[in-house]
Amino acid sequence: MNRPLELPVTFPKSDSAEPMHVARLILVLSLAPTIGLGIGRFAYSLVLPDMRDALGWSYAAAGFMNTINAAGYLGGALVASRLCSRFGLARVLRDGTLACVAALILSGVSGNFVVLSFARLLIGVGAAVAFVSGGAMAARLAQSQPARASLLLSLFYAGPGIGIFASGLLAPFMLHYFGPGSWWIVWLAMAAISIAMMIVLLRNVVDAPAPASDAATGRFEIRHVAVYLLGYFLFGAGYIAYMTFMIAFVRDAGGGAAAQSAFWCLIGLSAFASPWVWRGLLARGQSGVSTAIILGFNALGAALPLLGQSPVILALSALVFGVAFFAVVTATTAFVRFNYPPALWPSGIAAMTIAFGIGQTLGPIVTGWITDATGSLSSGLGVSAATLAAGVVAAAFQRPLKRP
Repeated sequence: MNRPLELPVTFPKSDSAEPMHVARLILVLSLAPTIGLGIGRFAYSLVLPDMRDALGWSYAAAGFMNTINAAGYLGGALVASRLCSRFGLARVLRDGTLACVAALILSGVSGNFVVLSFARLLIGVGAAVAFVSGGAMAARLAQSQPARASLLLSLFYAGPGIGIFASGLLAPFMLHYFGPGSWWIVWLAMAAISIAMMIVLLRNVVDAPAPASDAATGRFEIRHVAVYLLGYFLFGAGYIAYMTFMIAFVRDAGGGAAAQSAFWCLIGLSAFASPWVWRGLLARGQSGVSTAIILGFNALGAALPLLGQSPVILALSALVFGVAFFAVVTATTAFVRFNYPPALWPSGIAAMTIAFGIGQTLGPIVTGWITDATGSLSSGLGVSAATLAAGVVAAAFQRPLKRP
């Protein structure tokens, strides 16, 4: 029988069985962002072309759906730290995930623009609070194995790759099989998969006391990490355009269901492989340099489709972008873990998530406007890549902080 996920006051470091147990618990935690991000947010890109055609949306309207999702994510990030302090990390994780599943079901039962907007908003709020609480729990668990902490922490952020891969395998072929206007069937199928994952999460996560080290005093001050927050804001603004419109780009390039599925699955697989690719770099994440290097690969992946629409270039773009995508998020949490005491981890992760949320709130709608104005998805992708490149420069200027 599975042991429930607890955060004990102290972590044993000598038991050889403990590393595998900790890894399993972090993978269970990763189901929350798998549902809220890997499926709830990013599966939208797969159904977006069919939703645009069936519901008569412009690119700006399509971008608005991800903007309101990002606005919900920002709102959730703003209250996540306080919710965690009041109700506990595990309860916030569970309730946020439940909200995401409810919103996925709602997405499949109505074509009304207002209803769908509310569902996207709810997914954003639920994903953010689950992400912050789950990230703090994963950081605590990873800290129990200092030699493997970076790899273990990466498992939490690589989890959404599972959701991306699963939706990539399913959605394009369902849309092809059921034909135009079948987007709602895909949402209900995604909801069913998410319910199965949620059951595993609920059966394994229980509330427990915070570690004794959380009694430390201090406060998270933005002024010390302003340049890092700017870089993370630019990452949020730049990545979301790629993830929102690339499936439409692949389809416009002549890619059918198989091509769309392969592209999305490559992103998911490479995202899941990122912990092993970046393990050494993440272990040296005291400054912003590690984040800048990974973000540079992210920018490269986003820029590659501008060179051509051949299957080789698109596949390379998916692999490069995917392997760096969630690794940027991991590097940010590692930065917080290296530079702040455990008491400030939820506040630090929440602050980073807020900066990220503001960026991804602005990204989709601006990109949608640019695409509508120019009539070309390439122009929006160019802005996306340039924004990510600017984030590289900003993050590189962040220096390590002096721990209290």
